[in-house]
Amino acid sequence: MNIHEYQAKELLAKHGVAVPSGHAAMSVEEAVAAAKKLPGPLYVVKAQIHAGGRGKGKFKELDANAKGGVRLAESVDAVEEAAKEMLGNTLVTVQTGDEGKQVNRLYVTDGVDIAQEYYLALLVDRASGQVAMVASTEGGMDIEDVAHETPERITTITVDPAQGFMPHHGRAVAFALKLSGDLNKQCQKLAKKLYDAFIEMDCEMLEINPLVETKPDGDGNAELLVLDTKMSFDGNALYRHPDIEKMRDETEEDPAEVEASEYDLAYIKLDGNIGCMVNGAGLAMATMDIIKLNGAFPANFLDVGGGATKEKVTAAFKIILKDDAVEGILVNIFGGIMKCDIIADGIVAAAKEVNLSVPLVVRLEGTNVEKGKEILENSGLPIVSADDLGDAAKKIVAEVKEAA
Repeated sequence: MNIHEYQAKELLAKHGVAVPSGHAAMSVEEAVAAAKKLPGPLYVVKAQIHAGGRGKGKFKELDANAKGGVRLAESVDAVEEAAKEMLGNTLVTVQTGDEGKQVNRLYVTDGVDIAQEYYLALLVDRASGQVAMVASTEGGMDIEDVAHETPERITTITVDPAQGFMPHHGRAVAFALKLSGDLNKQCQKLAKKLYDAFIEMDCEMLEINPLVETKPDGDGNAELLVLDTKMSFDGNALYRHPDIEKMRDETEEDPAEVEASEYDLAYIKLDGNIGCMVNGAGLAMATMDIIKLNGAFPANFLDVGGGATKEKVTAAFKIILKDDAVEGILVNIFGGIMKCDIIADGIVAAAKEVNLSVPLVVRLEGTNVEKGKEILENSGLPIVSADDLGDAAKKIVAEVKEAA
């Protein structure tokens, strides 16, 4: 689950991480009120959408020369003007695709005098089973470009969760960012706070870009501040964090994916034309691969899980068919805990309920497979049965081509 920047900063502030003062706003009036709560005279107005590249993005409804989704405002009136332009309009960035995302909320923050920008992120390194802390002096830039063009400027420090964060990890992060003196000490403390927050909140990703060093104040003191952050969480652990689960903004998610989550289905929309319904994430990935191997493209990833019921199967069919690009459906079920005859009953019931009008190929294997195939054969529906995964992929591709 992803959350907005302002929500992530609220969570980090609770863990003692320094962030600029700011307030969320759902209307122009709230944006103006938020600015008046801040000292000024410089404000930053940020569009809140679940996508990166907001500053370089463009609004569909505005002139091509209009500013993007992150704007500096030197007065409350400028904040009001920015809010009027941004709220309700569609922001297109490199991560939203051409359709963009509608801006429904803003984040008005205090301006910061920046001396230097850094990059710092915490991720789950699945290869090692550890937490990876990724640090770079090239903050504020597209980290993908930095990794491609100057990979030597990125340092990865791994932390074994069994051991936990140790002082040497903090020193390594500060060294990677080339910080010295008091800023070095601040960085070590910050790294520890971020790691603790990452673990305690069951994060999948915590990215700070940029982490900024402020210009020295009158006493010559500088500070490290989290200027922008993204945070995502392990959906399987949200039951432990009801306060975080309440932060979910379903308007930022694909409606089909939201509906799928209500039935405990793992669904992700893709750009192909072959709908997939599979039990098990690994089998689903293999199914998508073999569809591509046979010259077509999957329209979705959909894992119905190990204990699918008729209701879940019917819901899965409805969700798949809401995608107008779907020209055929491949069902690939291995009945281990799940019995093939129960799945077959669900498939037949679902096909009748949704008045299926596209080709359907079903491959069943496992417990009660013969009973399952018999149910499909006697259903009176044009369901094509397949013997194995390779056969299923060839048949669905052929059926779609024939129906075209």
